[in-house]
Amino acid sequence: MTEAHGMLAGRTVLITGSSSGIGEAAARLFAAEGAAVVLMARRADRLDALAHEIVEAGGKAETAPGDVVSEEDVANAVKVAVGRFGRLDGAFNNAGWATAGTPLHETDTAIFERTMDVNVRGVWNCLRHQIPAMLEAGGGSIVNTSSVAGLQATGASAAYVAAKHAVLGLTRAAAADYGRQGIRVNALVVGSTRSELMEEVLAGTPELEESFVARSVQRRMADPVEIAQAAAWLCSDRATFVTGAAMPVDGGWTAA
Repeated sequence: MTEAHGMLAGRTVLITGSSSGIGEAAARLFAAEGAAVVLMARRADRLDALAHEIVEAGGKAETAPGDVVSEEDVANAVKVAVGRFGRLDGAFNNAGWATAGTPLHETDTAIFERTMDVNVRGVWNCLRHQIPAMLEAGGGSIVNTSSVAGLQATGASAAYVAAKHAVLGLTRAAAADYGRQGIRVNALVVGSTRSELMEEVLAGTPELEESFVARSVQRRMADPVEIAQAAAWLCSDRATFVTGAAMPVDGGWTAA
């Protein structure tokens, strides 16, 4: 059931990568906290089912199927948010793609390009189109999904490590550019999470699971909703003095 007075009540938030994993968990949570959510991912059928579930529970949801690599698709998602709900107040730029287990010199150029396209160009496209809408609305909050791979080599591919470092750079630059105009931009330094993407990585390189779990001081992977909780807080007025941050949600991985 949607909370009429939840910490995101009255806000419109665009969530990318919302057809599974962290994005799907965020869609449910943000809606339960009162936000009108706009769901973006490539799999329209999953988005439709999720939006229906949210609306049936008393929430507000709209879909904008598309790929964050496409600037036109991102522009359309922002247009859908503003057209359907009148404004854009927040964004959780969560869409990502990863591989692991292949040394740098053996990584195919196509893998490098796809990794950079989804994780870096995707965030770039989102920021370029979300920020003007938030300036028009008088401010907003953006959360980008980075990773412990944005701070250190983790066993993921070199391309992914580079991409997630770049996400932190984009986050800090955007925070500096727009802080005085009421837009906060932060990143989540996400540890190993039981998501569809993680399952795909482990299916190809199962030996990585032990190291991914062992590096967390809690000796486990996160549930997607645990990451979504942090994103919701950063999008809310409970985090009004937080911007340009790389917030660890990693079970203590980067602290140990």
